[in-house]
Amino acid sequence: MSRCFSRALPARLLGSIAMLAMLSGCVSQTIKSTSVPNINSPDEAVPESLLLDVGIAIFDPGIDEYDEDEQIYPEVRKAEARFIPNILSQAMQQSGAWGAVRVVPDPERISDLSVRGKILHSDGETLELAITAVDSRGYEWLDKTYKGRATAYAYRTSTRERYDPFQAVYHTIANDLLDAMGTLRPQDRKTIRLTTELLFARDFSPQAFDDYLAKSRSGVYLVMRLPAEDDPMLDRIRTIRERDHTYIDTMQEYYNSFGVDMAGPYNDWRRLSYDEAVAMQELQAQSRRRLIAGALAVAAGIAAASSDNRENRTAGNVAIIGGGYLLKSGLEKRAEAQIHVQALEELGMSLEAEITPQVIDLEDRSVTLSGNVEEQYAQWRQLLADIYATEIGALEFPEESGSKADTL
Repeated sequence: MSRCFSRALPARLLGSIAMLAMLSGCVSQTIKSTSVPNINSPDEAVPESLLLDVGIAIFDPGIDEYDEDEQIYPEVRKAEARFIPNILSQAMQQSGAWGAVRVVPDPERISDLSVRGKILHSDGETLELAITAVDSRGYEWLDKTYKGRATAYAYRTSTRERYDPFQAVYHTIANDLLDAMGTLRPQDRKTIRLTTELLFARDFSPQAFDDYLAKSRSGVYLVMRLPAEDDPMLDRIRTIRERDHTYIDTMQEYYNSFGVDMAGPYNDWRRLSYDEAVAMQELQAQSRRRLIAGALAVAAGIAAASSDNRENRTAGNVAIIGGGYLLKSGLEKRAEAQIHVQALEELGMSLEAEITPQVIDLEDRSVTLSGNVEEQYAQWRQLLADIYATEIGALEFPEESGSKADTL
């Protein structure tokens, strides 16, 4: 009967069944890769006075707008937005090419070099980041998207002890920033550091420091004149700035502690998320293949069922039944994929439970750092402004407290 059935099938139906067999038999393969570039260092030692400080702002978690098909867990993304900048700062520090590399809660905080990032995609298998870097003068150093793909090998215990699964991404960003800095002249570094100080001073005392800087049509700051070395306002500004550095350095302990506490559950989540993502992709692929194959079989079966030949009609009915089964199987596979989506949501919720607010002690008070870190830093900046206003007291603004700057 089988041979007779095969001979009776029309060519189109045979082609459909052949395609069905081919589609149902496809398999996927995971390629292992462990390429992590080394962190580069400057060719020559940079004098401490010319080292640039870096502020890496808390990343944009990228949860405002995203594809509905992409599985995003807001609390996990918010945690990643704090975790990833800390890992990047550690990578940059390894080069020995920078001054202080700090994670900062406010992207508008003035630094010699300000680095910002946005998480475009993160699921344990793929990490995609949009990174920009601009110095205090307003010159753009970097505007680039980085994408890394982890393998199952990256989640082995021995590998995880040495590298983050996406360590290659962080090393590449650090090396690109180092390459950009390598194009600077010593005078450029001095100008960047001076511009940073004058911008900080202008924030606290616009009346006294506003005319030290001008902005070009291209949005670049130009130093118009230099403050006198014995300017009492500048002395107080420098004291305030040191206090701000101290606060930010204290916050680094939070970010470092946060990173240590998060590493375990986060890596477990990423490992499980990786497994779930790979399994879900395979199930979705199987579902699509079975739905396509089922639809083809049903369509071919309907065509055969309308034939004048009895055997063709019988074969067509069988194909319709078989195609219906494949459609049903494909829908079941899709439902099974949804179970994995729910598992990912549960993993995200469990990670959120692991990330608890941290409390750090300052000299005069204790500050709770949580999702409200940005507000805490805003309050700290307001406190600094009050301290400056109190300390400046009865000091009068100097009419001409500086000289015109040389060409920089």
